[in-house]
Amino acid sequence: MVSATQSAVSSAKVMQPSSLSADSVLNFARGDPTMYRAYWEKLGDRCTVVISGKDLMSYFSDAGNLCWFLMPELDRAIRRLHRAVGNAEVGEDQFIVVGTGSTQLFQAALYALTHTDQPDDEALPTSVVAAAPFYSSYPEETDFQRSKLYKWAGDAYSYEGEGPYIEVVTSPNNPDGAIREAVVNREGGKLIHDLAYYWPQYTPITRKADHDIMLFTFSKATGHAGTRIGWAVVKDKEIAMKMVKFMELSSIGVSRESQLRAAKILEVISEDCLNPEPNKVVNFFEYGQVIMSERWEKLREAVKASGAFSLPKYTQNFCIFTGKDTDSNPAFAWVKSKEGLNCDNLLREHKIVTRGGKNFGVCPSYTRISMLSPDEEFNLFVERLAAIKGSTTTNGSTY
Repeated sequence: MVSATQSAVSSAKVMQPSSLSADSVLNFARGDPTMYRAYWEKLGDRCTVVISGKDLMSYFSDAGNLCWFLMPELDRAIRRLHRAVGNAEVGEDQFIVVGTGSTQLFQAALYALTHTDQPDDEALPTSVVAAAPFYSSYPEETDFQRSKLYKWAGDAYSYEGEGPYIEVVTSPNNPDGAIREAVVNREGGKLIHDLAYYWPQYTPITRKADHDIMLFTFSKATGHAGTRIGWAVVKDKEIAMKMVKFMELSSIGVSRESQLRAAKILEVISEDCLNPEPNKVVNFFEYGQVIMSERWEKLREAVKASGAFSLPKYTQNFCIFTGKDTDSNPAFAWVKSKEGLNCDNLLREHKIVTRGGKNFGVCPSYTRISMLSPDEEFNLFVERLAAIKGSTTTNGSTY
């Protein structure tokens, strides 16, 4: 039986003419969340923002705030959304720092956790680690500036260094969707929690996250990657001030136009979550849950039909946002070749571009596949995947 939510989601889908053919190369290496466009198209002008030529001309959004370039409207909208969803603690004693996506905030956090007013020229760079499989951009982002303050040190599971270190905890994890905790747990360690995917469409919200530094990104929360907005929730005032200083030196703040658009969209989402009305489109997270669930069902069917691949298995958990047991439907599929082949190369032979396991600190029999592409691309992808047959017989299990 089709639920009312599923019916509403189906009505929100906007059919587009197909531009794909049997020869089209499908790029699933990126995490570009374009699948949400149909939802925002259905909302029409509710999220429209009009900015005149005289508006937003100053560098300053709120000169009295610690994060002086953070617009008050966005600060309020971020806190309201987290309270509506229940995925993060955002008390008045916690600081919001806005950035140009979470990439800039990650670098700002590294700077803040390692910078001192009295630098020791003889001190070794602080090691930065994450448990494999880790987000493929962490090594490059960490070493990009060739800082003397910190350096990438690899897999947290095998880290044996002495002295201070920073561990990045990504939960749900990118690429495999696992719920993570810190691994090293050693004296002198500091943590950065990357919670880009801790939203109801991807995973059950089991508790309010309450960590020292929590990173979120507008792109994965709502699909608006092009707006380039991320935010950090920070407990320590000194750390927040150093992050703001990094932002000031690197970009003199964050676009106020982007912040205004983000604030408007987050307010619309919060309003629909907190005050549902029968005649409205389902709230964004309910929409996302249905779409992601449908896609994972199609993917598992394709993997079963192929017999050449395996997928992780996720358990249901009670979600405080939905008020019921909910499946995990990660933004990426962590696919493994059952025969130990280079999974990325195998899929490229079938015109499917993915991001191979070596990028994530593991063997090439794994690869990461985005689940966030437009419908026509995703549907063609699962057709091609199902047609790739393994040499071993399948027993019906997809794991």
